[in-house]
Amino acid sequence: MRRGIFLSLMLIASILVALMVGQVDIGVADLWQGLITGEGPGALLLGTIRGPRVATAVGAGAVLGLSGAIFQTLFRNPLAAPDIMGFTAGAGLAVVAAIAMGLALPMPLVASLGGLVAAVLVALFSWRRDAATPPLTLILVGLGVGFAASALTTFLMTFLPTVAAGEAQRWMTGSLAARDWGHVAQVWGLGVILGLLTLGQVQSLTVLELGADLAAGLGLNVERARWGLAGTGVLLAAVGVAVAGPIPFVALMAGPFSSRFTGARTLGGRLAAAAAAGALITVLGDLAARAAVPGIQLPVGVMTGLIGAPYLLWRLSREMERGEL
Repeated sequence: MRRGIFLSLMLIASILVALMVGQVDIGVADLWQGLITGEGPGALLLGTIRGPRVATAVGAGAVLGLSGAIFQTLFRNPLAAPDIMGFTAGAGLAVVAAIAMGLALPMPLVASLGGLVAAVLVALFSWRRDAATPPLTLILVGLGVGFAASALTTFLMTFLPTVAAGEAQRWMTGSLAARDWGHVAQVWGLGVILGLLTLGQVQSLTVLELGADLAAGLGLNVERARWGLAGTGVLLAAVGVAVAGPIPFVALMAGPFSSRFTGARTLGGRLAAAAAAGALITVLGDLAARAAVPGIQLPVGVMTGLIGAPYLLWRLSREMERGEL
C-alpha cells in the first residue's frame, strides 16, 4: 500500500517536473499563477505548450501499461506485451495506410482496426488443431507479424510527400510533439471507458490465473473470457498508438516494474500499478527526450527504446536460463 502511494507520488512529481523543465524553465509559482489566473507564461505553458503534451503522455503511458499487464497476466509470460506481439505495429500500419490513402477517418478507430487485425493474424498463424497454443508460440508469431507490419509501414511511407514522410517516421518512433487538448480528450476519454471495461473483467482474469481447466470447472467460459480480455488489451494499446505512435517497450516494462516495486498482491492492484508505471515511464522518457540535447526535441520512443532494449535482452536471457526459450 505504501509503495503504491509512493509510486503515485513519483508520478505526480514527474508531471510537475515535466511541466517546469524544457527549453524555457519555469517555477512552481509561475505555474500556479497561470493555473489560477490564466495569465502569464505559466498559463501559456499549461494551456498550449506543455500541458497537452504531458497530459497525453500520462494517458498514453497508462493505457499502454495497462494493456501490457493484461497480456502478461493472461499469457503468464513477461514477454507478452502488445509491442512485442505486433499489435502496436499493426495499429501503426493502419494509421500510416490511412494517411497514405488520404482517408479522413478518426485515428483511434483506424488504429484499433489495425491492432485487431494484427491480433487475429497472430491467432490464425499460431492456431493448433490438436492442442492449446503455448504462449511462447503466440509471442514468436507476434514478433513475425510485427516485423511484417513495420516493413509494410516503411514501404507505404515511400508514397508520402517528403515532409509527411518525415513526420510519419517521427510518429512511428513514438512522438508527443505538437499534441493538443483534442489528443488528450481522445486518450483519456477512450482510456477511461476501456479501463472500466477492464475492471469488469478482473474477476474473469483472476479465475484464469488459476489455470484453464480449473477456470472451466468453476463455470467460466474460458475462450470467451480470453478473447474479451485480449480484445480489450488490443484496444487499449491502439488508443495509445493513435495519439502518441507505437512508443516501444512501455507496455513491456510497466507491469514487471510496478509489480516488483509495489509488491501488489491483488490483480486489481497490479493492473492499477502497471497503468501508473506506464504513465511514469512515458512522462520521464519524454522529459529526457526534450532535455537530452539542448535545442532538439527527440521522439519519446528514442528514450524508451534506449531503456527498453537492454531490458528486453535481460528478460530474454532470464527466460533462456529458466528453459522457457
